[in-house]
Amino acid sequence: MMFRTRFAPSPTGPLHLGHAYSAILAHDMARDAGGEFLLRIDDLDQSRARPHWEEQIYADLSWLGLTWDGPVRRQSDHFADYETALQTLRNSGLTFECQCTRRDIEAAANAPQEGAPIFGPDGRIYPGTCRNLALPPTAATCTRLDIARAAEAAGPFAFTETGARHAGAHNVSAQELATTVGDVVLSRRQMAASYHLSVVIDDSATQITHVIRGADLFEATRIHVLLQALLGLPTPTYHHHDLIRDDAGKRLAKRDDARAIAKYRSDGAAPQDIRRLVGH
Repeated sequence: MMFRTRFAPSPTGPLHLGHAYSAILAHDMARDAGGEFLLRIDDLDQSRARPHWEEQIYADLSWLGLTWDGPVRRQSDHFADYETALQTLRNSGLTFECQCTRRDIEAAANAPQEGAPIFGPDGRIYPGTCRNLALPPTAATCTRLDIARAAEAAGPFAFTETGARHAGAHNVSAQELATTVGDVVLSRRQMAASYHLSVVIDDSATQITHVIRGADLFEATRIHVLLQALLGLPTPTYHHHDLIRDDAGKRLAKRDDARAIAKYRSDGAAPQDIRRLVGH
């Protein structure tokens, strides 16, 4: 099977050195394996996506000397695919509608009987407030996956990690998902799908064999592999790399314009300077 990976930035701000590291790593791994490197625009959040940021993504990657295979996939062109997958999960009885706000979840998590607040890969672990309410979609703000029921339906599953920090096979248990992940959001009223659902559908649709991304998403892989099992989709090999951080040890974010690739370009840097800065 041909090695096939992707780089999937969101057009919500400038690409920075952390993006450069991830894109270069995925590109070089694909080329070294004689495989393909795809580009996907993760513009799921249409309230924040901007055309000029998308154009800058193309310009920055081209300036870095990276080339991609085939047409660019844009999430905004595939909302119907996410809805189909969501409906499959609904029809299987593995979802429920939720009307809780973030403030509601925060209050429930901090109630004395709940003990210390717990966080998982999807943020604060949902306390299950709406799980048994049978709310109609019109009364809900989001659709959640009933994680315990879903894990039971999926049965045993695992994934392979090749990144140095977590290399090896990882088995995932239903109990682990219920206690450390919780009922994750699959879609919101104002958004076609959550990140978790959309990337699973996108990676399958484009036949991705290797997912290369930052270590901050390693824990979320359990969610993605569960969804793949439920939807009958193949599980890629995963490679989570270390994050590029600033001098204080904080991971770079899009607000770090001082480290934006476009700024290095305007200051006269060369693509090889960027490779050196990120350790390639």
